Amino acid sequence: MAITGRSALLVLAGALPLAFAPGWATFLGWLGVVVVAVAVDLTLAGSPLRVGVHREAVPSVRLGERLDAAVVLTNHGRRRVRGLARDAWQPSAGAGGTRHAVDLAPGRARRLVTQLRPVRRGDRTTGHVVVRSVGPLGLAARQASLAAPGSVRVLPEFRSRKHLPSKLARLRELEGRTALHIRGQGTEFDSLREYVDGDDVRSIDWRATARRGQVVVRTWRPERDRRVLLVLDTSRTSAARVGDEPRLDAAMDAALLLAALASRAGDRVDLLAMDRRVRARVEGASRSDLLPRLVTAMAPLEADLVEADWTAIAGTVLDRAAQRSLVVLLTPLEAAAVEEGLLPVLPRLAQRHRVVVASVADPSVEAMAAGRGDAYVVYGAAAAARSGLERAAVTAELGRLGVDVVDAPPEHLPPRLADRYLALKAAGLL
Repeated sequence: MAITGRSALLVLAGALPLAFAPGWATFLGWLGVVVVAVAVDLTLAGSPLRVGVHREAVPSVRLGERLDAAVVLTNHGRRRVRGLARDAWQPSAGAGGTRHAVDLAPGRARRLVTQLRPVRRGDRTTGHVVVRSVGPLGLAARQASLAAPGSVRVLPEFRSRKHLPSKLARLRELEGRTALHIRGQGTEFDSLREYVDGDDVRSIDWRATARRGQVVVRTWRPERDRRVLLVLDTSRTSAARVGDEPRLDAAMDAALLLAALASRAGDRVDLLAMDRRVRARVEGASRSDLLPRLVTAMAPLEADLVEADWTAIAGTVLDRAAQRSLVVLLTPLEAAAVEEGLLPVLPRLAQRHRVVVASVADPSVEAMAAGRGDAYVVYGAAAAARSGLERAAVTAELGRLGVDVVDAPPEHLPPRLADRYLALKAAGLL
């Protein structure tokens, strides 16, 4: 039951008879009138429990985009239901205008639409619809929460998509569509052409030169049909926030750009998300189906507050990738975690695969290292400087193991990782 403002006004109206006939009898008599009026109003109000709720399916949406979520209310009772209905989405669903006025005659239905603009990735849920049925006098209302479970899957935003055209243009140059092939850009033979000044003499095909009577060189193109395995670290170090989002989200953005680029280059892309156990896996996706499957698998991922089991991760990678592959480990370069977990298993991975470690750097740490002022700021700068030195030491150690490292802030990591992939492809190192 809920009391409306009219009931409060009706109680205050009792001041008028009290002014003419003050005393407890007048007060109690007026209070009795109010109670009876409220009881009658509640009795005549339609029952919210007799309202049926049907929730329409909601499609998935990218983070930051809008969509409509609809429910249909049907009055199965014998009295009119007038009042309000509220679709109770969780706050991170970004529901706007959740309160709807309703006026349902017996047997009638109404469709209520709530606009959502999610502010967090993952499954945003709702469990019920609250219906408040106000009596004909407007003094009181009957209220009930009606079960109406629903959810919407919020996919990663993929902000780095804007870099894809420029990276594809560079890929076309590597493949010789907008530039001449140069020896060293890949190891797959493409065609023969006449020698021009500047060509690498090592590309001369002497047999073809003898047959044609003129100097002929071989052209090369980057390897195709290679395998790229993206490994997302979902352990506690990925839960740390850089700016307004966790490191895991920034790593996902970099993985999506690299996957889109590699699939256009003719390579096969797989995904493994893991900490101590496998959280998500995408394998064998076609070029057209790759990105939808990746964003669907990434959407519900959340960083777990456990240490990554790099021995298990390396074992899974070695079991799933039998042929030589490009293995991209998207994990933070936290010195302690890398030295204790990742470094011991990297030699096994680097022996069979080309390994790249991509890490999300926090620009605020660099800004803190430059801080000067009172003792608090100076101590913070010293801590930030030490963190930077430890990060540089870890990077150097990874380099000695033959591992490429891409360490950049969230907005720069996707294009730099894509550039590293293109450089490896141009050098024929995949």
